[in-house]
Amino acid sequence: MYLPRAATLVTAAAGSVPLYSLTITETANGFTSPARGWNSFGLQANGPTGSGFVLNQTNVQRQCDVLASPAFTGLGYTYCSLDSGWSVGGNGDAYGRIIADSSLFNIADLAAHLHNQNMKIGLYVVPGGFQADENKTIMNTDITIGSVCSGDNGLARCNWNYGQDGVQQWHDSVVALFADWGVDFIKLDFITPGSPDNGANLPANESQTVIAYHNAIAKSGRQMRLDISWKLARDTSDFSIWSSNADSFRTDQDINNSGASSFTAWATVQRAIENYRQYIVLHTGMDETLSIYPDMDNLYVGNPAPEDGVSDDERFTIMSHWMGAGSNLMIGNDLTKLDSTGISILTSATALAVADFASKYPMRPRNPGTGNEGSEQLQAWIGGPDSNGKAVVLLANYGPDQGQGGFNTTLTGSQNITVSWGDLGISGNFSIQNVWDPSQEFEVRSGQLSASLSEGQSFFVVMTPVN
Repeated sequence: MYLPRAATLVTAAAGSVPLYSLTITETANGFTSPARGWNSFGLQANGPTGSGFVLNQTNVQRQCDVLASPAFTGLGYTYCSLDSGWSVGGNGDAYGRIIADSSLFNIADLAAHLHNQNMKIGLYVVPGGFQADENKTIMNTDITIGSVCSGDNGLARCNWNYGQDGVQQWHDSVVALFADWGVDFIKLDFITPGSPDNGANLPANESQTVIAYHNAIAKSGRQMRLDISWKLARDTSDFSIWSSNADSFRTDQDINNSGASSFTAWATVQRAIENYRQYIVLHTGMDETLSIYPDMDNLYVGNPAPEDGVSDDERFTIMSHWMGAGSNLMIGNDLTKLDSTGISILTSATALAVADFASKYPMRPRNPGTGNEGSEQLQAWIGGPDSNGKAVVLLANYGPDQGQGGFNTTLTGSQNITVSWGDLGISGNFSIQNVWDPSQEFEVRSGQLSASLSEGQSFFVVMTPVN
């Protein structure tokens, strides 16, 4: 099994930037941790040149049954999420509600299969009613879809005229149907402001559909997560809508290599980390409590390095960043082909305990030598401290900027990265444990931490105060 190498301690100067409290509390739909499980999109997008995966009930059960196996039992990977392609694409049922493609899925049966294994089911949806259903009457009303929904958003759907009678009722009817099936998670895609067009013709602002789905979930009587995407606006007014209605939101675009033989690329991961940094630094200038989790997109760390598209060092670094951010941990890999390194990354009890910690105390950047928050190739991050002074710290060497990393430097080879307690905004003496090699423990009383890291490598530690 591959393990990241140990760090060596050296010396650094102190910074003086204040470290404010940053926590995440219960979300709009009543969740106190981010989603953890599997999503089908990576295999759907990469399947033609990879596994040959076809989205249907048999193949989804084959994937998700892995998460119900003893290796994953009790680790929280409970969500089995279907991406685009599970539903009929051009029309709904007699009331215009979203329905499954019956040649591929029986959602109620799939939900029952998963629930019997203490797992949960998620479904993908996009905004709008079906254009082909404009003459159908919304359930429990005498309102036709076409009277409150018009135009073409490029997804075979019309755009709702929010605020008109009938619009909320349509959303209520869809979510009530999902509740009858036993759905636990809704992934709502193509939300604006934020989502790139990607061939669609999206209205400039689709935030009202997030509110409509949230209200429908509340009326359904069934607790469901609402995850919204992609690369959503982070300004105060829009973010307040996301926070008040959704449980997680995508901070970046898709990170998979669509149609390629590998799942992702390090250049894309650099971009995803930078987009998380841009988001989180908006919430570090004062004590703040958030009520929504970031979603940095699917995890591609479980299959061998050539298939993931990143090195083994980078696989550990990806998992460390996703966990430290308090992000959803939705695996995008082929779960039937996990290698030993992937299993060790995904099932480490020590690491997942850190993920639980960071879901309440998400990490933010603290530049080595200054404590500032700008993008750097050699970066430090801190999550916490909690009320007992415990914190997690991540040091990383992202390697040369491959175009979207934000730091625009090209240092090659191994680099020494040192962060002082002043840089991190903390003080005191700490017992330090390596997250990925828990047997490596040591005390630091000199007020600084350092590691020599190669390109794409990181050093992730838990810091516990000692006298």
